[in-house]
Amino acid sequence: MLRAALCAVFLLGALPSLAKESRGHVSVVLLGATGDLAKKYLWEGLFHLYLDQVSSGHSFTFHGAALTAHEPGQGLMFEVLKKLACPSDVSPDRCAVVKDQFLKLSRYHQLKTSENYTALNREIETLLQQEGLEEAGRIFYFSVPPFAYAEIARHINGSCRPRPGAWLRVVLEKPFGHDLKSAQQLAIELRTFFREEEMYRVDHYLGKQAVAHILPFRDQNRRFLDPIWNRHHVERVEIVLKETLDAKGRTSFYEQYGVIRDVLQNHLTEVLMYLAMELPANISSTEDVLRRKLQTFKALQGPESTSAVLGQYQAYASQVREELQKAQDYVSRTPTFAGVLIQLDSLRWEGVPFLLTSGKALDERVGYVRVLFKNRAYCTQRESLREAGQSQCGAKQIIFYIGHGELSCPAVLISRNLFKPIMPEGSWKEVVDRPQLRLFGLPLSDYYVYSPVKEREAYSVLISSIFHGRKDSFITTENLLASWEFWTPLLDSLTQQVPRLYPGGLENQHLLDFEMVGRELSFTLEEPVELLHIDGQKPGDYRTIQAKFRQSPLVSAWPEELIARLASDIETAAAEAVARCGEFHLALSGGSSPIVMFRRLATHHYGFPWRHTHLWLVDERCVPLADPESNFRSLHDHLLQHVRVPYLNIHPMPVHLNRRLCVEEDRGPELYAKEIAALVNNASLDFVLLGLGSDGHTASLFPRSSSGLEGAQTVVLTESPVKPHQRMSLSLPLINKARQVAVLVMGKGKHEITTQMSRVGQEPKKWPISGVNPSSGQLVWYMDYDALLG
Repeated sequence: MLRAALCAVFLLGALPSLAKESRGHVSVVLLGATGDLAKKYLWEGLFHLYLDQVSSGHSFTFHGAALTAHEPGQGLMFEVLKKLACPSDVSPDRCAVVKDQFLKLSRYHQLKTSENYTALNREIETLLQQEGLEEAGRIFYFSVPPFAYAEIARHINGSCRPRPGAWLRVVLEKPFGHDLKSAQQLAIELRTFFREEEMYRVDHYLGKQAVAHILPFRDQNRRFLDPIWNRHHVERVEIVLKETLDAKGRTSFYEQYGVIRDVLQNHLTEVLMYLAMELPANISSTEDVLRRKLQTFKALQGPESTSAVLGQYQAYASQVREELQKAQDYVSRTPTFAGVLIQLDSLRWEGVPFLLTSGKALDERVGYVRVLFKNRAYCTQRESLREAGQSQCGAKQIIFYIGHGELSCPAVLISRNLFKPIMPEGSWKEVVDRPQLRLFGLPLSDYYVYSPVKEREAYSVLISSIFHGRKDSFITTENLLASWEFWTPLLDSLTQQVPRLYPGGLENQHLLDFEMVGRELSFTLEEPVELLHIDGQKPGDYRTIQAKFRQSPLVSAWPEELIARLASDIETAAAEAVARCGEFHLALSGGSSPIVMFRRLATHHYGFPWRHTHLWLVDERCVPLADPESNFRSLHDHLLQHVRVPYLNIHPMPVHLNRRLCVEEDRGPELYAKEIAALVNNASLDFVLLGLGSDGHTASLFPRSSSGLEGAQTVVLTESPVKPHQRMSLSLPLINKARQVAVLVMGKGKHEITTQMSRVGQEPKKWPISGVNPSSGQLVWYMDYDALLG
C-alpha cells in the first residue's frame, strides 16, 4: 500500500521530487487518536509534517491508537482526518493529492493489551520487509492522561522499540506531575523505559511563533540589547495569558491543578526562561540553550505567599458542584486567576520584577510578553510636536505578542525610540497598515511592528521539531524538576489562601488589578472578596459578617479584608489617642498571623501617626533580638524598617541581658514593667493585639501557667510547651487594663479552638484567652471565615 500511495502521488505529477532515493521510513503512532487534543491540533500537525516532508525522501505511516474497539475507533478517527485542511499557500490540487495519500497511509489500532502492542510492532516490521525499506525511526505521541504513561511506556519498551540503528522519540503532554514529589516519581517511572534523549515533553507555548522568536531576536539584536537588557534599564517584565473562557467542562482537571499549575508553572515559566537566561554564544546549540535555562532556574528566588494574588470567578463553585456532584455547601479554593511576582538572584536581573499573570473568565483573550524599560528623560516640548522615533519621553518597550487580542496575530513590537531591530526577512515582515490601532496606550505607529510571513500553529511547529530531533523547544527532566522545585513551596503556602471572587468578563472592571510593594503583591481595591447576591444589591456588592463572639463584638471576613479592617481600626485608635493625649501606645503579639497586618500598616497607612506612637511587645521568645525566632525581629523586618518610628519609642522586651537569656536574677520582667509604668498613663495601653493558640493560649500565657494569669505582676517569665520554651509576656491583669484589645484569629487550623471557645466560660487557667476581659476597655474579635466557619 505504501509504495502504491507514493507512486500515485508521483504519477499525478504533484511531487516529482519523490523519485529521489529513500531516506528511511518513519512510523508515527498517535495514542489518544480520538481525543480532543488530537482532533483539534495533533492530526493537523501530523498532516502538515507530511506535507512538508513528503518530497524529502522519507516515507511515512500514521497509526492512530486508542482504547476504543477497532470499528468505532476507526470511524471516529477518519471523521477527523477527512476534515483536515492545508495551509493557504498550498495549491488546491496539491492539497487534494497529498491529503488523499495521508488518509491511505493512516490506520487505526486498538491498543489496550500487550498483545495489541506486539501486533502493532509486527505490522510495522512486515510493512518494512514487504516494501524493502530501511527504518529511520518511530514517534510515539502520548496524547493520554499521565496516569497511563507508565503502562504504555512498558508496552513500547517491551514490544515496540525499533531495531538498532533507528531512533525512538516519545512525546509526552503535560501535566508532568502535580508537585515536585509527583514529578520526580513520574520521571523515575519513565526513565525505567526510555533514555533522556528519547523523551520530548511538550509545552505548546514554545511552539508559538512569538515565543519561539525570543531567543533569535535577542541573538540577532545583541548590539542593541546588550547595554539595556539588565536591571539598570529594565523596569519590569510582564508575561501574560488571559482567557475569556471559563473552566466549565474541565472542572475535574481544574480542581486538581488550578491556574498556577495549569499555566504559570509551565507556559509562563518557560517564557521567563527565554527572557532571563544568559544567551549562549551559539543559540543553535541545544545543549548550550538547555544548560543556560537550568542556570536561570537555579537563580530564581523562591517566592512567598505574599508574592501572589489569587482569584476565582464567581460561577466556578457552582460549576464544580454540578459537574463533580459535590454538596451544595462545598467551597472550592482553587484559583482560576493568579498573579505572581518573581525575582532573580543574578547580577543582570537583581531587583527587576517579573510578573506572571493568567486567568479564566477575563475581559479578553490575549497572550503577550512586555519588557518595559525605565525612562529618565524629561521633554520640554509638548507631546504633539514630538516624533515617536526621536522623543525619549515616550514609553520604551519590547513586546512579544503571542496572539489574539487587538492584533489577533503573533507579532514583535519595539518602541521606535529604542532601536530599529534586525529581523529575518524571509520569515518576518514589517506591518505598516494599521497605524490607528492602539496597544498599551500608544498608537501602533509608535512601534516597529513585525509579524510572521506565514503563520503556523504551535503544534505543527513542535511536531516538525520532534521529527528533526531538535530538543531545545522541549522540557528536559532536569529542567522540569527545577521548575517544580521552585513552584511547589509557593503552591503549598497558598493552599489555605482564599481566592478573591470576581464576576467574570467585562464586569471584573478593576477588581483584579494588583500592585507591587517591594517583593509583595496586593490587590489595589480594598473591597472584601466575597461576592453576594442579596435583595436590593447589585452583583459585586460586598459585606463582612459582624456579630458577637463570647459576648464581644466580632468582625469576620476573608483574610485580605479582615486585615484591612483591623489595620484601619488600629489607625483610627491611634488618631484618637494622639488627639486625646498626644501619644499612642500599641502592644503587638508575635506569631505568623500579625505579619500580614504589619505589612498592611507599612504599605497602606501613610497617614498613621508613627511619630507619636510607642511600640511595645505583648510577648517575646527568650532568644537574641536578631534571631529569626524573635518576635522583635519579625516586627522589625515587616514593619519597623518600613515606617518612621522614633528610636526611643520602640520598646523591645529585655530578654537578653548580661549576655544571657531570661535569667531571673537579671530582672528583665521588672525592668519592662517599670518602663511601661513610667511611660504609659496608669499602665493602660491604648491598643493590644493578641492571637489565639490552638491550645487556648494567648500572648505567652499558656494553660496551667504558674504566673501571669492573675496577681499583681504585669510582666512575667513563662514556659512554653514548644521550643524555645522560655518566654516573657505581659500578664492578663495588664492586658485587661488596656483601652482596646483585639484578638486576631486566622486559618482553618484555628476552627476547632474557636468553636471550643464559643462554648466555654471564663476559665483562664485552662484557657488563658478566656481570661481576656478588659475592665474598662473594649475587646473585639477579628476572625477569618476559615477560623470561624471551618
